[in-house]
Order: sequence, then structure tokens, then C-alpha cells
Amino acid sequence: MTKAAIRFGECKRTVYRWRERYDGSLESLKDKSRKPHHHPNEHTTEEIKLIRNYKANNKKTGLVVLWIKLRQAGYTRTVQGLYHVMRRLGIYERAPSKKKKYQPTEWITGKYPGEKVQVDVKYVPKECMSPELQEKEEKFYQYTAIDEFTRLRYTWFTNEHSTYMSAEFVRRLIKYFPFKIETIQTDNGFEFTNRLSWNAFMKRKKTMFEETLEEKGIKYKVIKPHTPKQNGRVERSHRKDQERFYYGKVFWSLEDLRNRGADWRKEYNNFPMRPLGWLSPNEFLKKYKSQGELVRTI
Repeated sequence: MTKAAIRFGECKRTVYRWRERYDGSLESLKDKSRKPHHHPNEHTTEEIKLIRNYKANNKKTGLVVLWIKLRQAGYTRTVQGLYHVMRRLGIYERAPSKKKKYQPTEWITGKYPGEKVQVDVKYVPKECMSPELQEKEEKFYQYTAIDEFTRLRYTWFTNEHSTYMSAEFVRRLIKYFPFKIETIQTDNGFEFTNRLSWNAFMKRKKTMFEETLEEKGIKYKVIKPHTPKQNGRVERSHRKDQERFYYGKVFWSLEDLRNRGADWRKEYNNFPMRPLGWLSPNEFLKKYKSQGELVRTI
């Protein structure tokens, strides 16, 4: 053993280890991976069982929403840790994207509550209407307003799409938001403005929506035509509506839609968001107000 160690320039302990694992083939002498089979901070059996159960009961739920639900059940890991363990368990597969990575443009955002509120209208999906409503060819619309700074959101559902309903929405919005609204921003839809009207007279005439804003002392701003990303906050919230509110639901009347929409609005405003440091809009607004009171005291 000593001669072999001198011959190969290794210590005697290494030569003994080679002899113990030698089974007659050169493959048995190759160095094996020293990677540990377990990690001191790895997910426990209880955590993995919890993840599997929640994923099985929420098959269509996205990663972040699933993580929030798990946190409410006592899960303490990060969202990145959840992602990696789900990939390892084979219960989360993300299809590779062939699209070029989108580089978002940073538009001016609010610096305090009410500085700018984005407003838009969404059609309630036809497949969410009951057979009776579809037979009557009823159409429902969702008016949405979201504060750029706090992400606090207000929604209202109607069966009419007009400047009159837009004005009524503003009056309801002012009562709902716990802060003064300085500016409202919309697209160029005729329910808001006549700015793009082909008729020269109508183009100069203010809509009821614009008159209501002027009456309430609220500044009005419109985005550039065909540039919905300038109203990206409200557009993104509409995508969440489609994924988490409208999916798989059927509404039997406008009253039914309004009642269930009110529950969804409450859930949305109390749901943690990454841009807010994993605080909900209500929590973020409360924190902002408490800091403001502290500054005034100092």
C-alpha cells in the first residue's frame, strides 16, 4: 500500500479507499459526487404534503396566489423557494416562452394617494352570462378605477355604456376613495370624451363625464390613442379580473354581478402585492397615513 501511494502520489488513506470500492472494473475507481442527499433547510415532509394538497385543490391557481394561500395556512418559505420545490416535485411546469423579453416603459406613477387615478371600462365576458341573459342579449359593463400610488381599486357594474354612467361612476368613486382625487386618466372612449369625434361640433362639446370632473374640481387627462400601456395599472387589474374573478363563473342578474363583484373588490384590496412590498392596497394606504402622521408630529 505504501509503494502504491508513492507511485501515484496519493496518501495511503486514498489507496485504501480505492481498494475497498474496487470491484474489478475501472468505473468503480472513478470519483463520485460529494453532493449531499439532504439539506438542513430543505422542505419538511409536512410542508411538501401541504403544497401537494393545495396544488391539487387549486390546479388553475398561479404561483403567487398559491403562495399567498399557503402563507395563510402557516407556510413560511419564500415564493422562490416554493417555485423551486414545485419544479423539483414535478407539479409546476412553465412552458418556455418563444417571445422576445418585453422591456416595460416606466410611465410616471403617483407619488401620493389620489395624485392620479386610472379609469377604464371592461365588457363582462359573454360566457359568464346565464342562458336567460344571453337569450335577452343583455350586456354588462365593469367600470374600474385604480389609484396609481396605493393600487386601491373601485369597481362598479352597469348594463349601460355611456357618458351618463361614466359621470355616475365618478360620483360613486369620490365617495368610495378615502382621499381626495387630484387627476383622473382615461383612454379616448366616447363614454369619456368626444376628443376623437369626426364631428367638429361634438369634438368641442364636453361630455357629461368631463363636466362632472370639472364640477368636482378634478383634473382630466387622456392617454395617447392606441397606447393602452399608458393606462397599464387598470389594464393589468382587468387581466386579474379575467383570471381570478370571471373564470368559471355564471351571473344570473345585474344584482348578482354587483354583489359578487363587491366581494371580489374587497378581496382585491386586501390581497398582498409585490410592487407594494407584499402589502395589500389597504395595508399600504394605512402605512402611508401612519407615516404621514409621524412626520407631522416630529
